[in-house]
Amino acid sequence: MRYKFNATADEVLERAVAAVKHAKSYVEDVEFYAEDAGRTNNEFLARVCEAVIKAGATVLNIPDTTGYCLPEEYGAKMKYLMENVKGIHKARLSCHCHNDLGLATANSIAGVQNGARQIECTINGIGERAGNTSLEEVVMILRQHPGLNLDTRIQSQMLNGISKLVSESMAMPVQPNKAIVGANAFAHSSGIHQDGVIKKRETYEIIDPKDVGVTESSIVLTARSGRAALAYRAKNIGYELDKLQLDKVYQQFLVVADQQKEINDEDLPKIIEASKI
Repeated sequence: MRYKFNATADEVLERAVAAVKHAKSYVEDVEFYAEDAGRTNNEFLARVCEAVIKAGATVLNIPDTTGYCLPEEYGAKMKYLMENVKGIHKARLSCHCHNDLGLATANSIAGVQNGARQIECTINGIGERAGNTSLEEVVMILRQHPGLNLDTRIQSQMLNGISKLVSESMAMPVQPNKAIVGANAFAHSSGIHQDGVIKKRETYEIIDPKDVGVTESSIVLTARSGRAALAYRAKNIGYELDKLQLDKVYQQFLVVADQQKEINDEDLPKIIEASKI
C-alpha cells in the first residue's frame, strides 16, 4: 500500500469498493483480488472483504502473492474470514498461492480445509517466479483423501497427457522428480523399493499410475537394483531365470551396471549371454 500505491488503508479500501462497483456494472460474477493477503493484517483484510461483498463481489481471492505463508497461517486466515466477515455466505473464498517457499499446494489445501471453495492453480505449477499451485497435485491430494469430501471431479487420467502438452508447447521441461507428472513419479530404482512394488504395488505407490494417465510403474535397473528387479525385467523380455541362473546373471549385471548409469532391455540379453547360463 505504501510503496506500490502510495495510499493509506482507507484509500485502498475506497479504491477496492469503486473497482468492484465498476466491474459489477458490466458483469454479474466479479472476483476481487486482495493482493498480498498472505502478509496482510487479518482485521483489515476482513474489512476490505466485507466492503467488496457489499459492493457486489462474488468471489474473494486471497492470494499469498509472495509465497510467504505457512499452511497453518494461511488456513487460519481463511478460517478468520469465514468467521468474521459479514455476508461471507454471499461470496466464494478462493486460494491463489505462489510457490516461493515450496508451499503453494500445501497452503491451498489448508485453505480449502478451512472454508475456501476455489483453488487457482496451473498445469505443472507454472507461474511467476517459482510458480503457482500445481493443478495435478491438488487433484490427486483431494482424490487420495476422500475424508475431506472435496474431490474436484476432474478426469485425472488426462493429467499426464496435459502435463506433457503444456511442457512441450511452452518449452518448459518438467523436473523428473515432480510429483504426479514427473518422469520418475512412478519409477523405482532402489532394490528394497523394487522388491516391494513387484510383490504388491501399493507397498510404495499410493496412486495407481493409470489414474493419472501413466501406463505402468517403471522398474529401473541400476547398480542399486536387487535380484528381484533383475528377474522381473528379464521375465518381461522372455527370460525365466531360476535361482542359480539368477545368481550368475546378477553378478554379471553388477559389473555392467557399475559401468553405465542404467541397464535397458537391449542390454539384458547381452548380460545374460555373457554369464553363460
